[in-house]
Amino acid sequence: MAARVMMAPLRYQSRSLYLVFLHLQKTFKHTDSTADVLLQKKGGAGIITLNRPKVLNALSLRMIQQIYPQLKAWEQDPETFLIIIKGTGEKAFCAGGDVRAIADAIKAGDRMTQDYFREEYTLNNAVGTCKKPYVALIDGITMGGGVGLSVHGHFRVATEKTVFAMPETAIGLFPDVGGGYFLPRLPGKIGYLLALTGFRLKGRDVLKAGIATHFVQSDKLPDLEKDLIALKSPSKENIAELLNSYHKQTKIDQEKEFVLDEHMEKINSIFSANRMEDIVQKLKQDGSPFAMKQLETINKMSPTSLKLTLRQLREGASLSLQEVFTMEYRLSQACMRGHDFYEGVRAVLIDKDQSPRWKPAALEEVSDEFVDSCFKPLGNSDLKL
Repeated sequence: MAARVMMAPLRYQSRSLYLVFLHLQKTFKHTDSTADVLLQKKGGAGIITLNRPKVLNALSLRMIQQIYPQLKAWEQDPETFLIIIKGTGEKAFCAGGDVRAIADAIKAGDRMTQDYFREEYTLNNAVGTCKKPYVALIDGITMGGGVGLSVHGHFRVATEKTVFAMPETAIGLFPDVGGGYFLPRLPGKIGYLLALTGFRLKGRDVLKAGIATHFVQSDKLPDLEKDLIALKSPSKENIAELLNSYHKQTKIDQEKEFVLDEHMEKINSIFSANRMEDIVQKLKQDGSPFAMKQLETINKMSPTSLKLTLRQLREGASLSLQEVFTMEYRLSQACMRGHDFYEGVRAVLIDKDQSPRWKPAALEEVSDEFVDSCFKPLGNSDLKL
């Protein structure tokens, strides 16, 4: 049957029927429930569903290559008024980029290491510059690449299941996907703590940190989505009004203090240091249980990643989003050339021994000259947005 259907266009006499066939073929391709990403139009809403629940909706290059053109098409379509992005399954919105596939590509000498970051950051920028209201339902684990698909959009809806983190320094990388833009712009020095330690924020704390714009109970998201789709020619204000009404009805953890509230003074003082060595020294001097816990975490991270990350945030604080992506692309290629990314992926995701052997193994061994070299322009290979 399938073979006969595929041959059908050869027998069509009518061009209009042929065009209908092509349209249906394209539609089924993107709404096939087994596809890695589902792209659907419901009413005036374009809906992107990340559909790899078995791997926590990890973002592959193929998914990026499907989402980007559709996002741009919906942005230009006068009949599309908003874009919604969500994940399939109970556990995750998107747990990050498919770093294991990237590590395999390094081994194979594949150019995917260039393509993946170039195309991912181009998609992240498209989210950040999207002219249509963009609503990310960040229900469940939202890390790394999942943050890049959500945080730059107009609206980010967290739930009691949301777990946010940028854990890249643990795998010899840095908090990319525009982390250099949004992290230093969070209140105080929270962004520096999140970037260097991979500290996890959960539930309403994701809102309180300034990452989410709204907080809605997880089991209310299907109703919220229906109500968003039902809006007639909505403006950003109409959408904000609807999200606000759901937000106000959500009482979970309403009275709970922000997890970092009592530590803000310490965080602002310690993480304002200009050098990683000084941050470590200040944590030691502080000596409190909170400071010791952060120190213990930092001591496990790639020293190279820590130094790159601190400079990334310090520079990113005064750059535009596009300039940050250009900077981060340079850093991504430096990490692909180095030792620590592959070693981090091996230790955390492949062998799972959680014992990476970083090279260099100490902060003092990562020279300023080396860090400078990672930020240098790549000439014709630079990312241009």
